[in-house]
Amino acid sequence: MEGTEVRKLAELEDDHWWYRERRHLLAKAISGLAPGRALDIGAAGGGNTRVLREHGWDAVALEYGSDGAEVAHGRGLPTLRGDATRLPVADDSLDLVMAFDLLEHLDDDDAAVAEVHRVLKPTGTYLVAVPADPRLWSQHDEAVDHVRRYTREGLLDLLQRGGFEVTDVRSWNVLLRPVVAMRRRTSSGSDLENLHPVVNLGLRTIITAERYLPVGGLPGVSLLVRAQPRS
Repeated sequence: MEGTEVRKLAELEDDHWWYRERRHLLAKAISGLAPGRALDIGAAGGGNTRVLREHGWDAVALEYGSDGAEVAHGRGLPTLRGDATRLPVADDSLDLVMAFDLLEHLDDDDAAVAEVHRVLKPTGTYLVAVPADPRLWSQHDEAVDHVRRYTREGLLDLLQRGGFEVTDVRSWNVLLRPVVAMRRRTSSGSDLENLHPVVNLGLRTIITAERYLPVGGLPGVSLLVRAQPRS
């Protein structure tokens, strides 16, 4: 992702409906785990790294580009610069690795998954979020440097090839998928933008409703996966 998009994301993420709900989903995903050492790959502004640290994790943000690293460091977060396909981390040293909206940016997503397998402890957890459904491809994806969008089957195959056992997979942003699909047909760039507070609140209300509805098996805009190294 270009530096301008990273800085735009960092300015938006505290209040934006999408990033707020993604932080909620992360907090829910780690609620049953004992805190340990964690790495947030592709941390951008570090919003998710902060969630990990607030829940007791010894978490470090990792960014490839200087802009994201500078923003995360400026927020007081421990920060590394590095390539997701060559992590500057020792073998079997981490309890948790998260890669939210990272893999879709990489030409070699197999190499990135293999690296996570290398650095995770055998009892560790891998949390992944990616944009779903190639049919939703639009100029937004091009503007934020996506290489692909994933099908559920394609993402599971990727993780299994990399030595992981998937323990949970679900869609999110399901209720708003028709709206996103319609918007993406006419979009001319990134969807990262400030929203009117009333619009932001309305979208936040809809996405929050998904917490209480059995829609995780339906097509959505994103996929969330929890996986562990296969023994």
